[in-house]
Amino acid sequence: MNVQWRRQEQSQAPSPAGLVRLSDARRGDRGVVIAVSPQAMTAASLDEREELERRLLEIGFVEGARVAVLHEGFIGRDPIAVRLDDMRVALRRREAQGVLIRLEAPGE
Repeated sequence: MNVQWRRQEQSQAPSPAGLVRLSDARRGDRGVVIAVSPQAMTAASLDEREELERRLLEIGFVEGARVAVLHEGFIGRDPIAVRLDDMRVALRRREAQGVLIRLEAPGE
């Protein structure tokens, strides 16, 4: 199976407004944090989601922060490394589900 085709098959198209979860972004994608909403995490308990929201905000995932996906792990694309404003952060995909970003068009 062609790797390029498999990657396109696995990726989800962004919404019309260009909004995606950080967990769905691919290497090279850039955008701006719109919201931190761990309610999107389906497998976590309420306490875990609240704790994750607090940690993400403390790290710097706040509205308006610029983010770029730098690297994806080899197995299951997990974890991901992102540039968040002027620092680098590694997250599990399930943690990144709670971050909503607006993707930038290439060249912006």
